[in-house]
Amino acid sequence: MLDIAQVAREAETPAQAGADDLPGVIGDLEAAFAGDVMFDWFLRDDHRRDEGRRGFFDALIHHVAFGTARIDRPASGGAAAVWMPPEATGPISLLKEMQLAPAILRATGLARVPRILALHSAIDAHHPKHRPYAYLWFLGVHPRMQGMGVGSRLLRAAARRLDADGLAAYLETQTKRNVALYRRHGFEVTAEFHPRADSPPMWSMWREPQADLY
Repeated sequence: MLDIAQVAREAETPAQAGADDLPGVIGDLEAAFAGDVMFDWFLRDDHRRDEGRRGFFDALIHHVAFGTARIDRPASGGAAAVWMPPEATGPISLLKEMQLAPAILRATGLARVPRILALHSAIDAHHPKHRPYAYLWFLGVHPRMQGMGVGSRLLRAAARRLDADGLAAYLETQTKRNVALYRRHGFEVTAEFHPRADSPPMWSMWREPQADLY
């Protein structure tokens, strides 16, 4: 059983996930997004939904993130922030798309493949192209750890690092209450959009490096 106070403290100076940490990272992310409005929209709507969501994160972390992204987490686990570096913020390669395809199909079911394709297209269309930036691909806190400021601490640690490097940052969120959270850490909304007419909204947010936020 994780110690909530300890996880909150560890989030202030997060560790970078190694290969042995990946099952914990995947478990924390899939639990964090279990009730997410956008995941509810594109994931399959049957008894295999939970299995599909876990397989989705397993494929993304193993085939795209690990070895490329910086994955910050409290040393004890309970949350994860996946940051893609500037050189990896472009479209996913064909090879990686082929590696991901079976897991995505299992996650969405055939009927909802068009939904995730629309989401992917909309996200690509809204990504900034004018300058380098770090991309917060995922930030998730396990439900048992929520409400203790773990996500805010992970964000603060990353923002300090980005500010020291003079690097901008970008993210999307599909949760209205998270817009206020990210604003407290220097992000501003650049667009509100719907991947498809029947989808939930998303917000694009951009952060300039700052010298005096903390």
